Amino acid sequence: MNSELIAPLAFGANGLPYTIPLHPNLVHLTLGLFIIGIAFDFVGVFFPLKKPVFKFLAIPATRSNFFDVGWYNMLASAIITFFTVAAGFYEIMLAQPQSGFKSAWGLEAMETMLWHGVGGVFLFAAMIGMTVWRGFQRYIWRKEISRQVQWSYLFVGLFIMFIMYVHGTLGAQLAAEFGVHNTADNLLRLGQDPNVLLK
Repeated sequence: MNSELIAPLAFGANGLPYTIPLHPNLVHLTLGLFIIGIAFDFVGVFFPLKKPVFKFLAIPATRSNFFDVGWYNMLASAIITFFTVAAGFYEIMLAQPQSGFKSAWGLEAMETMLWHGVGGVFLFAAMIGMTVWRGFQRYIWRKEISRQVQWSYLFVGLFIMFIMYVHGTLGAQLAAEFGVHNTADNLLRLGQDPNVLLK
């Protein structure tokens, strides 16, 4: 990377010009929104079976409410994922992982970063596709039908969650096994006590 471009930045112990890495925090927001979106669509699909339970608990729920939550969470997930991927690529460009050993999956640091980056772009495209698909179901294809989502949409959502799990494991290996932007890990390597410096 061009040293003149990054010279003005003051890097902390995590190798970033800011205290807390952005990408891992945005990842959890992305995951939460997507999973909640699919989960509420599942509840909406099975609403007729659960309706007596809601009535017994005096919860004033309607089927369309669950589908509303599913749609808005999916939409928010697609929007926030743009920032998640952007922060991920910025932070991966500044990464200086440990070399000379392999992760639990047998990958070196650069291979792990490459697969994590490619996977992030794939998941971003998949989430945009899911959001468009969900929008067509909500506003055009199934507008007049009480069950707003197709079974195929829900099963693809579950498959994407599995891909997210694999992809997230690669990200966790970058931090835990290669020390990428891991503040405490890097402080320990420098022989400093992270408990003192992180207070």
